[in-house]
Amino acid sequence: MRRRLDRIRNWSHRRDDLMDQSESPNTSDVECSEEVVSGSLSTSQDESKTDLNEVKGHLEITLLEKHFLQEELRKLREEETGVEALQQELERERCRNMELEEKLNDVINVRLDEPSSSITPKAPPPHDITTPGKEDTYSRFQRLLFNHLGVDFNDFHVQPQEEAPEPDEPLSARRLTENMRRAKRGLRPITSFMRDLTALSSWHSVYTTAIAFIIYMYATWRGWTISMFLFLAVLRLSLNYLIARGWRIQWSIVPEVSEPVEPPREDLTVSEKFQLVLHVAQRAQNIFGKMADILEKIKNLFMWVEPELTKKLYVALWVSFIASCLLPYKLLGFIIGVFVGVKFFIINFIFKSCPKLRERYDTAHIVWSRLPTDVQMLERAARASGRRVPAGGDDGGGASRSYSTKRGAFHEVFKLPESERPLAVCESGWRCCLINRDKKTPADYIRNGVLFVTDNYLCFECTRSSSSKRDKVIKLVDIMDIQKYKVLSMLPGFGMGISIATPSTQKPMVFGAMSNRDEVFDVISARRKLAVETAAGAQV
Repeated sequence: MRRRLDRIRNWSHRRDDLMDQSESPNTSDVECSEEVVSGSLSTSQDESKTDLNEVKGHLEITLLEKHFLQEELRKLREEETGVEALQQELERERCRNMELEEKLNDVINVRLDEPSSSITPKAPPPHDITTPGKEDTYSRFQRLLFNHLGVDFNDFHVQPQEEAPEPDEPLSARRLTENMRRAKRGLRPITSFMRDLTALSSWHSVYTTAIAFIIYMYATWRGWTISMFLFLAVLRLSLNYLIARGWRIQWSIVPEVSEPVEPPREDLTVSEKFQLVLHVAQRAQNIFGKMADILEKIKNLFMWVEPELTKKLYVALWVSFIASCLLPYKLLGFIIGVFVGVKFFIINFIFKSCPKLRERYDTAHIVWSRLPTDVQMLERAARASGRRVPAGGDDGGGASRSYSTKRGAFHEVFKLPESERPLAVCESGWRCCLINRDKKTPADYIRNGVLFVTDNYLCFECTRSSSSKRDKVIKLVDIMDIQKYKVLSMLPGFGMGISIATPSTQKPMVFGAMSNRDEVFDVISARRKLAVETAAGAQV
């Protein structure tokens, strides 16, 4: 207790001394020292904040790079699991084959052990002798059917067994390439036939086309058109028979060019397999795109999407129907045959020689070229919505309207011509983040901003910078590949994004954190396709 009291007394004396010193005139020095200490603390806090921001940026970069590496590792593991699954399936098929062979051997041994007398042929069902009239005729017919065809009436009531669907084969680069080559070889006769027809109508060989035109018109005049085509089909089939027997018969208007066949390689690396699959997928994408365009144009022709074009087909069908009702079939066939021959041999040659006449008078070409696809209809609707008169009363159309961003006029910010304006679907822009994997600093690796699409450019505006150096402008023609991509599910929009590859970047740029990723992807793909077609037409 005494020690505690002594401590309290000593502390009271020290406190009095401190109070006296605070009242002394030397307090200014103490205050200055406190201000210096506080200033040093604030600077140290600022430096620590900047260090934390840098560490945070580097952590974000490492997290995204880890995600990209995990995606690549997942693809490699999927390929490995596919190979393992094929091996397991092969082992199961071998086991099944061995079991079936054992069962077959057992059945053969049992049948050999049985006496030959036990094997009796299947007899027809006995007929009733008590009714020799109607049932006797029925039994005779049943016996006749059994003797000649080997079936009974009861066999027609047997329900056929449903075949199990064949399991889908796993994805394989070799199988995909081989299937594409098989499809190309299967389409080769059709493509060569169409090439010969085109050469025949364009008078590639004058003597051959002249002889074909004279023979065709004579057959049409005599009414032998159908017989002539049937004879040509029989002749072609006979030549194919002789070719299959080893005869070397090769006739074509246009000489065929033999393509070099690359032998299949077994030792492909992962990158070579990926490039091979990418090349095959690109070709399949182009083929399916052309097929989709043709089908959409046919659908729009019959659905009156373009009334002026469908009206021509409508009138032609009515004229054909009335002519088929009034004219005799022999005269009608003669008229159709003459029209087809003149159109194929003469009119098409004139139109191909003079494209201006074709653009003006070829009705079939005009109708087909003006028919829109569904993508073109969406673009027209978007442009029409962009040309609407604004509420302020400006009736000058889209040309007098000024588009601007947060930093100023649109064409001034991105240094583009004034004719380049954002599309109607993205006038206010799509919010997203740009991940440039070629950069290593946090400020350049990830940028938050707004994405715009014009007729010829893809523009990205960085919202956190007042300078245009951090903006990105990409020509739609320069885009080599565009794909849907998922960055991280924790980002806005569940991490949905788009990866775009250009010649100026080593790794594809990713526009992530998009809530409407599918709409953005469709718009960019459509505009890119249209820009590429326009550039190709300008070069021609």
